[in-house]
Amino acid sequence: MATQSPDVAGTSSAAVTPPERAVVLVSGGLDSATTLAIARAEGLECYALSVDYGQRHRAELDAARSVATSLGAKAHRVMHLDFGSIGGSALTDPSISVPRPGETTAAIPVTYVPARNTVMLALALGWAEVLGAARIYIGVNAVDYSGYPDCRPAFIAAFERLADLATRAGVEGTTRFRICTPLIDSSKAQIIQRAIALGVDLAATVSCYQADPAGRACGRCDACHLRREGFAAAGVPDPTPYVA
Repeated sequence: MATQSPDVAGTSSAAVTPPERAVVLVSGGLDSATTLAIARAEGLECYALSVDYGQRHRAELDAARSVATSLGAKAHRVMHLDFGSIGGSALTDPSISVPRPGETTAAIPVTYVPARNTVMLALALGWAEVLGAARIYIGVNAVDYSGYPDCRPAFIAAFERLADLATRAGVEGTTRFRICTPLIDSSKAQIIQRAIALGVDLAATVSCYQADPAGRACGRCDACHLRREGFAAAGVPDPTPYVA
């Protein structure tokens, strides 16, 4: 009668189930870094995806590479798009000034990039289908979300439905896609505290809308304001390198 041979440790050599895969959108900012750390802590094999869309704060892409490496992503890809040719955002059009806190009263600020999260999630969905990953993680936040419509729970729920309708895996029923948003109801202070608990190097993240090539923050834009207030509320020293 055939017997199952033991491995070198004397335990059964039965096949080990590989970890579940997930695609994680990683911008290089505080929220996405924390999201990647959460996915890793949940035991997932993480595939980090960043998008070079012509953003003026390109230092975040360097931060994304650093974050993906330090947090143990299985792979990290940077996909290239040209949102600048569309225009309409202070983050892609240098002729539009990045506002300071209180300078705009618009419900949706000029730092909103038209359809950005829709496009990024679509790219993540395509990679997830190829990888056989059912989960896609994105660090959207509905508390400190600056009025962006594509950071709301309703948008995430709608995209999840779309994922099942628009993919072969969804139509054939082999995969039920989940868009995971672990930070959507968290304050910036709560995100910072969670990041620290998970060992995220927050000094390596870039949140500023107009960070210089070295990744130093301007200290004046809305993103800097939210980040600085978050550290203050969390009672944690702000490790962000500022220009001045």
